[in-house]
Amino acid sequence: MFSPTALAASFDRIHDYWSPKVIGQVNDQLLKAAKIKGELVWHAHNGQDELFYIVKGSLRMEFEDGAVDLKEGDFLTVPSGVRHNPVAEEECWVLLIEPASTLHTGDEVTSRTRSLAEQMS
Repeated sequence: MFSPTALAASFDRIHDYWSPKVIGQVNDQLLKAAKIKGELVWHAHNGQDELFYIVKGSLRMEFEDGAVDLKEGDFLTVPSGVRHNPVAEEECWVLLIEPASTLHTGDEVTSRTRSLAEQMS
């Protein structure tokens, strides 16, 4: 009836950078696995906090007033409405935890923006 999920194995189904995949759900919060490299886009999520947990590699989270460096095993919550831009010099595996209503790149739409339907596939 119940079976565990290996977090590292969840990244096997991700083939494109900046294309998160939903791997689980807790109430209205989605757990998403993403492989990232380079930078995404400056954006904010109004009304939703977003948690980044670094599974493998490292990430620099840029904010308008500075940056925070994250390494494997670190996590950081970006509060609602705070503009941020994730940047990874090398491939980084990230577990995201955010409400199901969170838009991938907030109100910013780029070629890297993924819909919830794309993230569920």
